[in-house]
Amino acid sequence: MSYDESKPPARRRFGRSSLTVAVTVLVPTALAGWLVWQGASGPGSGGPAAATAATGTSAAAAPGVGDVAPGGTGPTGSRAATESAAPAARPLAGKVVVIDPGHNPRNRDHTAEINKPVRIGTGSKECDTTGTATNGGYAEARFTLDVSHRLRTLLQKQGATVTFTHDNDRPFGPCVDERARIGNRAKADAVVSVHADGSAAGNRGFHVILPALVKGGGADTTAIVGPSRKLGERVVDSFARATGSAPSNYLGGGTGLDVREDLGGLNLSTVPKVFVECGNMRDSKDAALLTSAKWRQKAARGLADGIGAFLAK
Repeated sequence: MSYDESKPPARRRFGRSSLTVAVTVLVPTALAGWLVWQGASGPGSGGPAAATAATGTSAAAAPGVGDVAPGGTGPTGSRAATESAAPAARPLAGKVVVIDPGHNPRNRDHTAEINKPVRIGTGSKECDTTGTATNGGYAEARFTLDVSHRLRTLLQKQGATVTFTHDNDRPFGPCVDERARIGNRAKADAVVSVHADGSAAGNRGFHVILPALVKGGGADTTAIVGPSRKLGERVVDSFARATGSAPSNYLGGGTGLDVREDLGGLNLSTVPKVFVECGNMRDSKDAALLTSAKWRQKAARGLADGIGAFLAK
């Protein structure tokens, strides 16, 4: 029985006979309701089952706000939210990149060993060199290791498997032919050799060295000339954008690209590979950039972006 609570019923006086009738009607009704409640609840059950039975609401009713859906991980809809917020797959997962830090800080202590000639396909060349340095004494070999470490971190964050040709963990070298073999054995998707130039003062900017077409003397770059150029072009674009540096003003005709056939690390490679001369250590303005940790991080970013763009092809 229900009534409008805004208008309470008028008071009535019940006589004995009226009260008797009311009790006679209400007792059986209450008893019947109690029996239904008991039957619906079952032995040992409480009110919730009765409420379900009385209203006909399913026990598997949809959860309300803040409830955990069956098999879910939080409030209703949180699983979908979690999945939509999950990070995308790392773009370089499954890719192998070999980083070749130019020279070795300890080459200067092993001049006899690094001066021994090795075959490079187009002839012979010394095993390795000491590299150049700024006028203030900042060695190219120190620069290349620093940038290479930064580059490795960036590539690994994108899922790439990264291998170094060396990490200042040997007394000298490796020789240029061994550097090429390390990339070949790794079946690298890309190899980048990090360097800085030692040209005359006034010569500024960066450039990327590409392999020439070489066949003979144990070298055959036929399969890598094309892919290496694409890698080099991507690196030129991204390096300029990340560092603000201009392509070399002393070679490459403003393209930032230079093709050479006298580098064993390129001639003996069977996988896409380039050398990157990040700037001229003998020019004071370029040297100011190369000795800046902040700029070296930009250089690493430019290299990583270029490699990533190439591998996304």
